[in-house]
Amino acid sequence: MAGVGRNMVAPLLVLNLIMYLVVVGFASWNLNHFINGQINYPGVAGNGATFYFLVFAILAGVVGAASKLAGVHHVRAWRHDTGATNAASSLIAWAITALAFGLACKEIHIGGHRGWRLRVLEAFVIILMFTQLLYVLMLHAGIFGGGSGYRDQDYGVGGEPKGPRV
Repeated sequence: MAGVGRNMVAPLLVLNLIMYLVVVGFASWNLNHFINGQINYPGVAGNGATFYFLVFAILAGVVGAASKLAGVHHVRAWRHDTGATNAASSLIAWAITALAFGLACKEIHIGGHRGWRLRVLEAFVIILMFTQLLYVLMLHAGIFGGGSGYRDQDYGVGGEPKGPRV
């Protein structure tokens, strides 16, 4: 995977960005109705793990979307310094998404009536955990692959100094 380039990373970046925005939308809608006490509203309901799942799903969605914005900058610039920043923020987003994934699994395991919006949110978080992991692995393969087409520039290194060295 040393040849991981823009053409492989960019589509996954766009897919994850869209999925994180959908997670933010569904989680915020569900949490709003859950806080208002409208758990009998069609599509909300849930069980004891629902509140914690919704909080971590919103957190994962916001951090994930922010890391994807750093990813857009990296795909545009395609340098080692932007790659390291993108890899770090994507790893943090994946870790928070993994926490939401665990809570989604717990919520499914507990059972009970869960509305369709909550089930869709669970599915998106589960899928995002794996696609974000794939994205992080691709970024790290590109960073540590060596010579993978990054445009490295020596910043701050100009020509020979003009004048005597002190």
